[in-house]
Amino acid sequence: MTLDELQRIKKWHVAHRHDHPIEYHAWDAMLTVWVTGWVGLLPSYVFDYWWGFPLCVLGMAAPGLYVGWRLRAHREHKLRCDWLSAAAR
Repeated sequence: MTLDELQRIKKWHVAHRHDHPIEYHAWDAMLTVWVTGWVGLLPSYVFDYWWGFPLCVLGMAAPGLYVGWRLRAHREHKLRCDWLSAAAR
């Protein structure tokens, strides 16, 4: 995902945080995991924590994986996702 896509989704969640509080907090959690992945990558390499490197890469991919999961659930009519239009621009 690009930073522009992340920002558009975040703006949608901030604008609708009172209507969709769980989605708002879930997206904040995804962004927290994403930042943690980026921040932890260098220390994992420098301190030779080989087990941390794949976790950091997974953390960096978390928002994209989350959006993909939500998109698939929305298409299968299992979960409604109002903010997908913000991600698709």
